Amino acid sequence: MPVSAKPGGPPRGRPPRTAPAGAARLYLAVAAGSFRRYSTYRAATLAGAFTNTVFGFILAYSFLALWQARPGLGGYDTAQAVTYIWVSQALLVTVAVWGGGFQDDVQERFRTGDIAVDLYRPVDFQGWWLAGDLGRAGFHLVARGAAPMIAGALVFDLRVPHDPLVWAGFLLSVLLAVLVSFGLRYLVVLTGFWLHDSDGVRSVMLVVSMFFSGMLLPIGLFPGLLGEIAPLLPWASLVQVPTDVFLERSTGAGLLGALGFQAAWAVVLLALGRIVQLLATRRVVVQGG
Repeated sequence: MPVSAKPGGPPRGRPPRTAPAGAARLYLAVAAGSFRRYSTYRAATLAGAFTNTVFGFILAYSFLALWQARPGLGGYDTAQAVTYIWVSQALLVTVAVWGGGFQDDVQERFRTGDIAVDLYRPVDFQGWWLAGDLGRAGFHLVARGAAPMIAGALVFDLRVPHDPLVWAGFLLSVLLAVLVSFGLRYLVVLTGFWLHDSDGVRSVMLVVSMFFSGMLLPIGLFPGLLGEIAPLLPWASLVQVPTDVFLERSTGAGLLGALGFQAAWAVVLLALGRIVQLLATRRVVVQGG
């Protein structure tokens, strides 16, 4: 039976929102719980890290052959090009270039009708899933990101920064990349309020993310008009920007500009997600519950 919500939020009678201090503790608990949840999938984590490492070797040797034929391609030297591969492999699951994470949970709740329960909870719907996604990303950065980088460093001459400030900038850039990624995936998952199944939209987003994030190839290598447009799109924040920060291609004012670019897209996407959420909850129709 359809479940309807009044414009702008959940039905009347819902408990009041949690106080700011309590909300902060709640979101920290959600993030910590998500970190622990993903840490329980040890076999899947090991298999995923192994897969990332194998693909890292395949792509690294492919890049070596390409850069030996075209030295300095895209402004990267050979060491930077190979390092680019290993950093992108480390970020692949952390920033969820392929999607997943909270998307799977929300879509399942659409199918079962439990999404109606989520709208009655005295906690912000967007904030709840964002906190959980940050916990997921934190775990994958450590568990799925470290192994490929270590394996690559043992075999190849990687360009690893020695300045702690560069590492700090890189970690901040990764955090902003996760926020942008969440903003994009949240907009996709909200289509479930109308479609009840966002698999089709997710498939399109997967292809777009892989191409425009810089995961397959640095965006600087894109030709013509495509090469001018791609760096301006939000997907560039996922892999290209953090990797360039790691490689110290963005320093000084350039670093501030890169971080500002990511922060601007994060704000825009999260705000847009809030607007679409308000439109979606004007009338929520849940199947299966």
